[in-house]
Amino acid sequence: MMLKTFREARNWLFVLVTLVLLLGNRFGDTGAVVFAEEPSTVQVPHRIADSFSNLADQITPSMQWDASTVAEHQQWQQELQSVVVDLLGTMPERVPLEVKWTEEKQFDSFTRHKIYVRTEQSYWAPVYYFVPHKRPAPLPAIVCLHGHSGIQPYIGEGKNEADLKKIQESQLDYAVFLAEHGYVTAAINVRGWNETSGNQDAGIKGLPRSCTQMTMDSLLLGMTPQGLRCWDAMRVIDFLQSREDEVDPEKIGVAGLSGGGTLSMYLPVLDQRVKVALIAGAFSTYRSSIFPIRHCICNCLPGIMQYAEMADVVALYAPRPVLLINGVRDPIFPITGAREGLATLQQVYALLGKPDNIDADFFDGGHAWSNNKTLEFLQQHFGEAATP
Repeated sequence: MMLKTFREARNWLFVLVTLVLLLGNRFGDTGAVVFAEEPSTVQVPHRIADSFSNLADQITPSMQWDASTVAEHQQWQQELQSVVVDLLGTMPERVPLEVKWTEEKQFDSFTRHKIYVRTEQSYWAPVYYFVPHKRPAPLPAIVCLHGHSGIQPYIGEGKNEADLKKIQESQLDYAVFLAEHGYVTAAINVRGWNETSGNQDAGIKGLPRSCTQMTMDSLLLGMTPQGLRCWDAMRVIDFLQSREDEVDPEKIGVAGLSGGGTLSMYLPVLDQRVKVALIAGAFSTYRSSIFPIRHCICNCLPGIMQYAEMADVVALYAPRPVLLINGVRDPIFPITGAREGLATLQQVYALLGKPDNIDADFFDGGHAWSNNKTLEFLQQHFGEAATP
């Protein structure tokens, strides 16, 4: 039989193939092709949130604080210190201190200078330097580190009424507030924001911010964004200690909110010159905050959860005074984790004989700063300020 068309030939070929497959199945031909059915829905965990939650639950930080004597604490402190310093990454090569003064503005109770401090070979950190007019003697100084809103709100500047309202409600201008109350303050334009930015973070409008580039580039170099930003703060402390007529070099502290609070938690680990720390909107537990809740990538310190919790990091510089500031309704740093960490730190400070050096302001609010206890705390540990 002659096949007249290509279509007829194709149809006969399909019939022959089907017969071969059927006969193969009939007589057990192991060479037959069997088409699998679509798999039915299987009830097994297949979401990454479930996986990571389970993986985290399997980890107990290997170097959590558990000392019962001062000697045990000191041994633990020494061992974890080296680990955390290593996790914070390689630091830039130190260069001689250089400062460029570019701007001066007079206010009622202080002068604000805009300066640039050279922190490495190819980078100068912008700093707003507040000096109270009334200075009977060199004053305590506070390095002020801003959060993810950028530098402007933290020096009391806003583009519109909404910005000014946010500054007031969240008390973001603590560098200004502390200067008004007799402290020298140095508000650093943290590396990666505003005029220091590089590649713009995706999805962020109206604010030059480069946390993604900061994180990726620094990790590729064996550094971390937290380490580099703390390095800049350390060089600013070099500058503060050079201002002998204005600053008491033995009375330098750090204060920060949110991302700035995170830096305020790590800076005293790296620099013994930081005598007090005010950590706001950043202290909880890694397990309940940074790990499960969406945060900027620059808040992630690679590997830390293998070794320690936030309370352990703070305990590295105990018994230096620390004030924890947390809104009880902060959605990204849960208060339950903050209370848990505070309980641990109270044990640490009690063991070291300095229970009054750890304090907390767990205020009725959200992700914000609070001055409920700042002046009292600083006066307790630094003495009377120039302006009551």
